[in-house]
Amino acid sequence: MDTILSPLYTAVSWIIVQFHSLFSLVFDQSSGWAWGLSIFCLVVLIRICLIPLFVKQIKSTRNMQALQPKMKAIQERYKSDKQRQSEEMMKLYKETGTNPLSSCLPILAQSPFFIALFQVLNHIAHNRPVGVLTAEQVDSARNASVFGAPIAAKFLDSADKVAELGAVLTDVRVVTVIMIVMMSASQFYTQRQLMTKNVDLTVKTPFMQQQKMLMYVFPLMFAVFGINFPVGVLIYWLTTNVWTLGQQMFVIKRNPTPGSLAYKQRQEKLRAAGKLKEDPKEVEAREAADAARSRRQQPKRQTKSQRQQGRTAGGPGGSESLEKQDTGGDSGGAARQQPKKAGEKSGQKKSGQQRKGGAQRPKHPSKK
Repeated sequence: MDTILSPLYTAVSWIIVQFHSLFSLVFDQSSGWAWGLSIFCLVVLIRICLIPLFVKQIKSTRNMQALQPKMKAIQERYKSDKQRQSEEMMKLYKETGTNPLSSCLPILAQSPFFIALFQVLNHIAHNRPVGVLTAEQVDSARNASVFGAPIAAKFLDSADKVAELGAVLTDVRVVTVIMIVMMSASQFYTQRQLMTKNVDLTVKTPFMQQQKMLMYVFPLMFAVFGINFPVGVLIYWLTTNVWTLGQQMFVIKRNPTPGSLAYKQRQEKLRAAGKLKEDPKEVEAREAADAARSRRQQPKRQTKSQRQQGRTAGGPGGSESLEKQDTGGDSGGAARQQPKKAGEKSGQKKSGQQRKGGAQRPKHPSKK
């Protein structure tokens, strides 16, 4: 792998050396600030170069969200024919100009630089020259520390190995744990911001479930793998996560996904400022809906005593009407009950007469 990635080792080490020469004018050239800020600027430079890929990622992600209902329909229609299903999917991607891999382009493009930086720091930890770094520069970077943790040290390093770098194991582990927590938290907040503010809430698709799952998986992965990363690599990933968070906040504010919460908030701000041009019919319909909503009054909540008072004294002659209803109800009830009783008696008489005048019931053989 060293042979294949040696050009990247040279590029990464050269960029670090150039920034280190710049920061050495302000800080001590053997200090952790000079080397740490060099790694920080390396990340910023890489992310600036990846901005066009980030724009493609945003467009691809939105296209994938819009295509989720059609993709689901294709899967249901050709669920027994996987080959036809794949052909229809590729046809749909071609018609809409969507590339599923575009959403992964920034990560894929950044991965070689991450591997190169990891190997450069690994060479520094073992005191081996790499790329354009000379033996003197390697020794300077090897002994440089950030808050007491050498940039080449890891969380899982032994106390003896950390002592060789001129540091204490407790300091290294405290610094690495804090950086891992910040790295995981920034990744979680970035994904959560995407799910809560920049997703079309009117369309429920499996894509949303996948993004929700990644919101918890990625921070966990950073926490697990972070204990194997040198402090310099943790600086790299923390910087790139913070950059991604800020870049996403800017995009969500300026160009949110249609139908998302951020999109509605932006439309309301533009409408309030008078900068939004809308169809007059839509404006009229919205104003009519708001007017109808304002005219509709909700009934006030009353206590039990207030409801009873409203029944007894709710209108003119209320008590009299209640009395009339009570007396009328009793007499009417009695009148209604009388025919029933009479009917019951008449029914009993008729049944008795029928027994007397009609055919006698045969006696039981034992009673003859």
